[in-house]
Amino acid sequence: MRSAIVSRSIASGRTIGTGLIIGALAMTLAAILVPVQLFGESSAATSLPPGVIDDGKGTVSTQYGPLTALDRDFVRKVKLAGLWELPSGREAQERGTRDSVKTAGEHLIEGHTELDRRVNEVGRALGVDLPSQPNEQQQGWLNEMNNASSSAEFERVFANRLRAAHGKVFSLVAQIRAQSENSMVRSLATRANTIVLDHITVLENTGLVDFDALNN
Repeated sequence: MRSAIVSRSIASGRTIGTGLIIGALAMTLAAILVPVQLFGESSAATSLPPGVIDDGKGTVSTQYGPLTALDRDFVRKVKLAGLWELPSGREAQERGTRDSVKTAGEHLIEGHTELDRRVNEVGRALGVDLPSQPNEQQQGWLNEMNNASSSAEFERVFANRLRAAHGKVFSLVAQIRAQSENSMVRSLATRANTIVLDHITVLENTGLVDFDALNN
């Protein structure tokens, strides 16, 4: 009898010990997984490419499809582009002495007049607030052109500043066109892609673009 009681006590102790070990392992696993679920996944979901401004509104549903922070940033960038490139095109028409510079200015005016109309429609339809003034960097480029001491200097600054800006935005337009699930944003990106490529071409046709500087 005593032997049986001892055996049962040992077995019970082993069961309790095993239960404690399993419980400890479960708690450890939970401690590892909880931070991943709370922080890892949410961080990945809200991470955006460099240079993209997150307005903090996340992804919202619209009748044209989901609208992400990246989509809204793109729409605002299209509006911003017109706010400094339209005046640049007009100044090229006024101050340019080369026919190629005047042609580039004409293309800038035509392209961004169309894009400005389109982006205003997109902004209204999707509830995206749009800027009304160039940003600080863009205003600096406008000032640089305005303060050019000669027509030749203006033309050089005009061709290189505009070509560099279009080169940078070209890849963004392609990314949005490929990834956006919002039909209005995709349509805007499709047209912007054609217009940006046209502008790159006419700016290069001025013969004033410093390609070495672009690649640095």
